[in-house]
Amino acid sequence: MENRRKRLLLLYDSPHMTRPLLKRILKIDPSLLFPFSISTDELSRQLAIPYQRAKSILGHIKDHNIMKKLDKFESDFSIFTWFDEDFPMNLRSIPDPPLVLYIQGDSTILQSPLSISVVGTRNPSSYAFPSMRNVLIPLIRSGFTIVSGMAIGIDQYAHRLATEQQGKTIAVLGSGFYHIYPRNDLGLYKQMIREHLVISEYPPDRPAKKYHFPERNRIISGLTPSTFVIEARLKSGTLITVDQALEQGRDVYALPGPAGSMTSEGCHKMINEGAKLVHTYHDIVEDWIK
Repeated sequence: MENRRKRLLLLYDSPHMTRPLLKRILKIDPSLLFPFSISTDELSRQLAIPYQRAKSILGHIKDHNIMKKLDKFESDFSIFTWFDEDFPMNLRSIPDPPLVLYIQGDSTILQSPLSISVVGTRNPSSYAFPSMRNVLIPLIRSGFTIVSGMAIGIDQYAHRLATEQQGKTIAVLGSGFYHIYPRNDLGLYKQMIREHLVISEYPPDRPAKKYHFPERNRIISGLTPSTFVIEARLKSGTLITVDQALEQGRDVYALPGPAGSMTSEGCHKMINEGAKLVHTYHDIVEDWIK
């Protein structure tokens, strides 16, 4: 094997490997050498996993075709691993950091001194978009990078506002780059990889799974010091992002909506529980200039 970075990528690529299991391996051996030098029985015993799973992992990491595939990934995309100096510092400190990030676009955007995550419902009300323009456009013009998840609704509109206003924006996907999801606006995606930044922790050939979306939300919130919620129902993926932001020690802002609006119930609950209410962009900016 070339080095521990390559070993990490091989292990990470295995469909039978999970992030918690890989972190256990890292604790046992930070060099990641032992999975490449022991038998299936030994791997099964040391990690307390079924024999068949251990066999599948070892078969994957010793497959020369997989090594060739990873070489293609590295030629097609930028890849940041936990072992790399340019791995985003904001993500190193979160409770469950990713170990590998696949990158398309301008990675220098990760160094933006001003950034905010913007999340919300996939089915916004007519109230949402004008309110987003009133708050986000001044933030974008002030130099804030907008981080979101490229989902239909609030996410995509946040990205579009940043591109229209010649700002900067980062999208965090819940799928690999060969399986872009959603596919309703591939023009936006192509503009993002040309002029902005798209990130995924999933290997490029990994299609979207339902559990990927709540999982990737910790990266959306983790990349920035604060998260701004536009609209959210009481039971929604947006509230998962908020919980993760709070666990990460990030600030949470929420946009109040009309009384009785189902898409604002989640925001009102957050405000009651301590999220900062946002009337105008000043409510966010003032926390940066104190």
